[in-house]
Amino acid sequence: MGDRIYVDNSATTPVSESALSAMLPYFREHFGNPSAIYSYGQEAKKALEDSRRVVGNAIGGLSNEIYFTSGGTESDNWAIHSVCEVKHKKGKHIIATAIEHKAILRPLEKLRDLGYGITLLKPDTNGHISSEQLERAIRPDTILISIMMANNVMGTVLPIQALCEVAHKHGIIFHTDAVQAAAHIPIDVRSLSIDLLSLSAHKFHGPKGVGALFSKIPLVPSPFITGGGQEKGRRSGTENVAAVVGMAAAIAEGSENLHHNTQYLGVLRDKLIERTLKIPGAYLTGDPVNRLPGHASFVFEGVKHSVYIINMLNEAGICAGSGSACSASSTEAPHVLSAMGYADELAQSALRISLSHYNTEKDIDSINETLPRIITEVRKRKDTPLG
Repeated sequence: MGDRIYVDNSATTPVSESALSAMLPYFREHFGNPSAIYSYGQEAKKALEDSRRVVGNAIGGLSNEIYFTSGGTESDNWAIHSVCEVKHKKGKHIIATAIEHKAILRPLEKLRDLGYGITLLKPDTNGHISSEQLERAIRPDTILISIMMANNVMGTVLPIQALCEVAHKHGIIFHTDAVQAAAHIPIDVRSLSIDLLSLSAHKFHGPKGVGALFSKIPLVPSPFITGGGQEKGRRSGTENVAAVVGMAAAIAEGSENLHHNTQYLGVLRDKLIERTLKIPGAYLTGDPVNRLPGHASFVFEGVKHSVYIINMLNEAGICAGSGSACSASSTEAPHVLSAMGYADELAQSALRISLSHYNTEKDIDSINETLPRIITEVRKRKDTPLG
């Protein structure tokens, strides 16, 4: 990454050395198709199944509860559509939140067009959904509750265990999008009683284009992509063995170093938050305590849009984000902050700084020195309040 400072790790992360090293042999030396019965194929198949066990262990699941996918978006879509197919006789009502990733919200919009009832719960000012709020939304025909484990825009970690308990009290399947949470906070699908969980490798220093869906036995997901019958007949297509191996290495490394990284990133994050909040008209978004360890997110009065901040930070050699990388170029106010009650003008000024263990205290010092100056310059350029 050279002299540039990269602090948009919620968007994507660099592949770790251990993940890259694990992947390389499976591009040429062990290139076989896992479906083949000869040695090349069986070597690849063993790597695939070993990786399935590693990923399962990292979240407290079993190897035969892990299905590899192309990433978090596919995993989210598969979870939703699978439950609709399995539970179509019970009803057509789904509960989610207004702060979910578009990988959840877009499929739900399509289902609404097909006659499904969709309830989107609005969070409180810290980004939380309460058990009582969820309880009130449940109907006799509710078949699925999908609530993310940690929010990508403002970093809040949601009370998943309590929400799962409400769902199961009513016999409803519970799915969580854990794309931002995996290898960053502890996850145990058994103690949390999660039924379905989505993962994406590139959020924890694995490669892009690979993820996983955890599906608790006996909840076997319905086939999503049909063809040759890979992934136990549930998701056809020749497996991307190298990427899967990289994902397993990355999540194992992240899980092993979880405690250390949490402590390290928490110190850097808090130092960044403390300095940024000294900027007049700067506000922290999300829960100030129950948030991802490396995640800091802000809005600024008098800034018309975060793109001005991000461009000027980039000119200064600092790469930060505003929210979901999938819609970073949009001028639409982030839907997450709007759902939390922020006015559009303030929501459009959102800045997200998300750290990894590769970041240093020197990086934070550089951001703390640069950001206040940039906010002042942006306000003056646009002749906005506080300028």
